[in-house]
Amino acid sequence: MTDQLDIFLIVAPGLENLLADEAREKGFAVGKLETGGVNLRGDWPEVWRANLELRGATRVLVRVGVFHAVHLAQLDKRARRVPWAELIDRRRTVRVDATCRKSKIYHEKAATQRVETAIREEAGASVETEADIRVMVRIEHDQCTISLDTSGELLHRRGHKAAVNRAPMRETLASLFLRDCGYAGQEAVLDPMCGSGTFVIEAAELALGLKPGRSRDFAFQYLKTFDAIRWAKMREEADTHSSDLRFFGSDRDPGAIRMSGENAERSGVAPLCAFSHVSVRDLQPPDCDPGLIIINPPYGGRIGDRKKLNAVYSSIGHALRSRFSGWRVGIVTSSAQLAKATGLPLGKPGPVVDHGGTKIRLYQTPALR
Repeated sequence: MTDQLDIFLIVAPGLENLLADEAREKGFAVGKLETGGVNLRGDWPEVWRANLELRGATRVLVRVGVFHAVHLAQLDKRARRVPWAELIDRRRTVRVDATCRKSKIYHEKAATQRVETAIREEAGASVETEADIRVMVRIEHDQCTISLDTSGELLHRRGHKAAVNRAPMRETLASLFLRDCGYAGQEAVLDPMCGSGTFVIEAAELALGLKPGRSRDFAFQYLKTFDAIRWAKMREEADTHSSDLRFFGSDRDPGAIRMSGENAERSGVAPLCAFSHVSVRDLQPPDCDPGLIIINPPYGGRIGDRKKLNAVYSSIGHALRSRFSGWRVGIVTSSAQLAKATGLPLGKPGPVVDHGGTKIRLYQTPALR
């Protein structure tokens, strides 16, 4: 295979520019942006590094075949041109997932079977529902794209967060919302509704230069292109540094405070984090220079929730306006009305982002006066 690969970073639609900025900062060769993703060019070690270092990516795919196909026989023939034997060891298991949209090939099961047969016969690998390697086939407007999922589990699963609260913010989203707020690891961060501690822990990890994928394994480790010695060296290369900053989380739920502390401990950032059992109404500014307050309040899904939530958001706004002069605020919510209920000086909201089926946006303020 060519040394230069087509690498595709999946990201929540609306956040493509933020992920592209992160990838550029990390030294990746960023190409075109698409809805829900960012294109890169690079070799296999760049694929590994993207999984290891990028905080905002949901998955890292490698496109191994792109071609026109209007019938199954054509799909079968051209899928066999992918150098499967160079990619997949016969001892490994493979799963194929196909989607068809607005194409002459419309039967997804038949398309899946053709690609499965090509892999089985060309590489000798067995096809299983639960498999080491996942192959993704997308046929759209008669254009077929075949990709290898090099991540495996979604990348928000960092590998050190065992305890989660209800409707947790995914780490990948949290990192991009922090970036959108201008956070670069050089100021204190406070989350007054911290849940399982995601925003606080992400901020502390970034301040210390910790690699988000340091505690987990990836699907690319099952491919024939994997070099275990080179990978071990990459994982050991540290760009970490010390930090005098502190990161604060509070919540009215004592269980959330316990979970946050445990997650921070597993993440290796507990010495920088302080979690306290405090309601937003009673929140006081920590003893440090003003920084960023970022908060993911409840959104409410039932009729009747909105009146209660208006009071919650009003309470948030009152506490922050009255006691947190100099702090910037970022609020993630599904409702412009709820955001407005805070009474905070909110600017233009960020893009709409899908969060577990709920459409959310980031609202920000300048430094409060």
